[in-house]
Amino acid sequence: MVTLNEISQLLYGAGEEMPGWQGTQDELIALAANAFPGNAFCVVKQWILIDLTVTPAEKEKLTGLGLLSATLFAHEVVLDSRNRFQPTMWVRSNFGVSSSAYMFETKKTVYLLLGPGLRKEASVGAAFSMKAG
Repeated sequence: MVTLNEISQLLYGAGEEMPGWQGTQDELIALAANAFPGNAFCVVKQWILIDLTVTPAEKEKLTGLGLLSATLFAHEVVLDSRNRFQPTMWVRSNFGVSSSAYMFETKKTVYLLLGPGLRKEASVGAAFSMKAG
């Protein structure tokens, strides 16, 4: 069972500081459009890259499905290309399929990491306990 303390630490506790994109939002969108033409994108701020603590068997299963043992949480959506999320909403992604210094890709969306964020570890239960609505 996931505790309130676990979720609180994930959302508001300390983590490894990550720089994210330091240029303009438009420059970041242009980079994403070039790297992932036609894909949906979501520009986010105050983000947390979550490395999921999984067993070796779980990691093997995820790898076999082409997934990373990682997800992304952002306290603030800046812009969503398909208007699924409104500005200032929070968002949590599904499992990632690729990750770089400024982008976190899932099967359906490329999250663009604007400005500084954090990298943390959490259980699958804690990371996926956050659900909208």
